[in-house]
Amino acid sequence: MKILGIGNAIVDVICKVNESFIEQNNLTKGTMKLIFDDEEFKTMLSNVKIEKTISGGSVANSIVGLSQLGNKVGFIGKVSDDELGSKYEEGLKSENVEYFYSKKKEELPTGTCLILVTPDSERTMCTFLGTAGKINENDVDKDVIKNSEMIFLEGYLWDEGEPKKAFEKAINNANKVAMSLSDQFCVDRHKKHFLDLVKNKLDITFANEHEMMSLIDAKDFNDVVNFAKTLKKIVIITRGEKGAISIFGNEVNENGVEKNLNIKDLTGAGDLFASGFLHGHINKLNHLECLNKGREMSTKVIQQIGARL
Repeated sequence: MKILGIGNAIVDVICKVNESFIEQNNLTKGTMKLIFDDEEFKTMLSNVKIEKTISGGSVANSIVGLSQLGNKVGFIGKVSDDELGSKYEEGLKSENVEYFYSKKKEELPTGTCLILVTPDSERTMCTFLGTAGKINENDVDKDVIKNSEMIFLEGYLWDEGEPKKAFEKAINNANKVAMSLSDQFCVDRHKKHFLDLVKNKLDITFANEHEMMSLIDAKDFNDVVNFAKTLKKIVIITRGEKGAISIFGNEVNENGVEKNLNIKDLTGAGDLFASGFLHGHINKLNHLECLNKGREMSTKVIQQIGARL
């Protein structure tokens, strides 16, 4: 297998709601809220009409993108044996992603992201991680990892305790390790551990400019470039309207962004950028070609609704 993704198994549940629903549930339009109370989430879910369910999660989105580009890929993510867990598994299999997880009835339900779409097309998200965030080392099959050319991890999944042990088992048995830092909140929360991963454990790191600057407490972007050069590993940094940059020792490549796009939804832009870059990397393209493949994939996804092509 080319790449095995390990990440949060989250079902995206898309619902159309009116403005009053946002107000009644004390939500801030256009933002993402984490919900920790199972009952609160169930109540919210029971009051909406579901339009569509999609197997989501950051790394899962990237893995689906890699499958669509013709690569043999797989995914490990924890779900419960419930209706949404079954839909999650079906969704991955329909995209030719091999799913290496045997679901069973868990204490917590399958992780869900409720995407509430108001009449103005704005998306407000409520995420209940459920059992996705409870992944442990027993959920990770080391033989599957050893038989993969590379594993791809997400910062969203990293947490003290069981998830950390699952990460360590995966990394210790992997041939090559790529990881996305995922979010500045994750970086700030786990800075010491993430810095150790980037310096000592990862072969490829994906991050945006703010995440990398936060990680090393940089004063400007030159600090980031100089830090990345010392690692002698591949670091890819997305920079919004400035495009993206890849750094590998003293080899630095940059590309810009496509102009005059009909942007509909930025969800999944980073996930699909990673798909494109990793596709290029495992198919032996040079780093500039990898960046351009990443741009091609992210450009496609932001001109449609949702994080999957």
